[in-house]
Amino acid sequence: MTAPSPARPTTARQVADRYVDAVCDLDPIVATSLGARPGDDRLPDVSPAGLAAEADLARATLAELDRVQAADPALDDDPVERRCARLLRERLGAELAVHEAGEGFRSLNNLFSPLHAVRQVFMLMPAATEEDWSVLARRLARVPEAYRGYRETLAEGARRGLLVAPRQVRTVLAQLDEWSSGPFFGSFVATGPEVLQSELAAAARAADEAVAEVRDFLRDEYAPRTEGTPDAVGRDRYAVAARRWTGSDLGAGRGLEEAYAWGWAEHRRILAEQRVEAERVHPGATPLEAMRRLSLEGPAVEGVEAIRERLQQMMDQAIEALDGTHFDLAEPVKRVEAMIAPPGSAAAPYYTRPAQDFSRPGRTWLPTLGRTRFPLWDLVSIWYHEGVPGHHLQLAQWVHVSGQLSTYQASLGSVGANVEGWALYAERLMDELGYFADPGERLGFLDAQQLRSVRVVIDIGMHLGLPVPDDAEGVLAEHRGRPWTPELARAFLGGHSGAEVAFLDSELVRYLGLPGQAISYKLGERAWRDGRAAAQRARGAGFDLKAWHMAALSQGSLGLDDLAGELALL
Repeated sequence: MTAPSPARPTTARQVADRYVDAVCDLDPIVATSLGARPGDDRLPDVSPAGLAAEADLARATLAELDRVQAADPALDDDPVERRCARLLRERLGAELAVHEAGEGFRSLNNLFSPLHAVRQVFMLMPAATEEDWSVLARRLARVPEAYRGYRETLAEGARRGLLVAPRQVRTVLAQLDEWSSGPFFGSFVATGPEVLQSELAAAARAADEAVAEVRDFLRDEYAPRTEGTPDAVGRDRYAVAARRWTGSDLGAGRGLEEAYAWGWAEHRRILAEQRVEAERVHPGATPLEAMRRLSLEGPAVEGVEAIRERLQQMMDQAIEALDGTHFDLAEPVKRVEAMIAPPGSAAAPYYTRPAQDFSRPGRTWLPTLGRTRFPLWDLVSIWYHEGVPGHHLQLAQWVHVSGQLSTYQASLGSVGANVEGWALYAERLMDELGYFADPGERLGFLDAQQLRSVRVVIDIGMHLGLPVPDDAEGVLAEHRGRPWTPELARAFLGGHSGAEVAFLDSELVRYLGLPGQAISYKLGERAWRDGRAAAQRARGAGFDLKAWHMAALSQGSLGLDDLAGELALL
């Protein structure tokens, strides 16, 4: 006897969740990130065959969605079904556009690549019991195979002429050197149970050797092929990438030029505010001078564990203050953990979402970059962004309501501009609520806002070769009307950010290696603020901000083509 086939989906949400299950079959890292299939010790196939399988799944899912919608057009009358169908169709269309452009064959950057995903999954896996460590050991043993498949993909990309710029290769090589210096996997298994140490150590040695093999391949075979590959990707590739991160076809018409001009206007607006705040920090100081004084002389925390505890305290206090006043938080959402990022991470702090059953909490991660002293002026706003009320409240709330939506809308379907836009909105909300009364901390908030505005300008400017605006000042003054270059972008970034040199260098590589990702923050924030303003106009005196927040956080993911409009209806 054969097992009966599962019933065919009859709603968009069923199509979407069947797709999640199928993705978990192809990519077990996704299952781990969701907290599903805890005993699964596989790693994804990131070879060319694996890329082809992912594309085939996307096409088949779109065909099934067509069938379901044609069979029952009334499904669109349900707002949850409508949102889910639009999200699934847009996301899969964006993924297929990326696949058809061959981007999977040159997925090499300092933050989001198969190389990093394979390492990161071990930070997400449970490690409390002997059985947990047994699963970890079996998955560790599969790292060499996964990395061999990744090398095959990059080699095929090189054969097709689909290459990244040398700057990306050099940066990843430096990361791999740091991973090997530990070595990462050998250090990771050192805390495992004694009874499994022999198995763990052997698997870790093989995994660390596989890291070294990727490093040698990149250095000796791949890097020479990349010479002459430009940093900028050009309009066509940028438009495909920007849709992936924003859920909007900004490449149509003058969408990218409009975003560039708006980003520049935001830069100028925020700069005026920064100058006022810098005067409060230190009379007569420029914003950059005031930020440097704060870094050297302002309040700071000494010690890695001490800063982790401080960041945890900050999030716990924010939850206590905001719950019941501006949000209504379910008990599982109130749990979030501050963590220290492993060595060899990119420089920017980040967040990992909770498991679908909350067995693994949401976590914020701070890369230390070898530091032991941590000025606070620029960390407060960032932790409102990464933790509470930023990423954690949104993504944990999605998990909480996923049963009312679909797993897809609360996980795989997330759109960068929605998620990063909410987190930037959250920083602005805390400013509205008076949480930056200290001039130094408010300058830190403005510095974070300025960074996101500069990102829009230089990301679009570099990749499309747009001219520097005619009212540019400082390091840009003599380059007005000339096209942006990475060197000019780095100088401009350094002139308008209080961050350390290592962070800014990492940021520039990130923008060049992940075109379109950097613009998602400010464009997403604009959509969130526009949606709230429209809802306020529609409701008038009856507008309830707390109720709006919870309704907005409970509708799941949306792309920028839909976000502001749906928020206006809440």
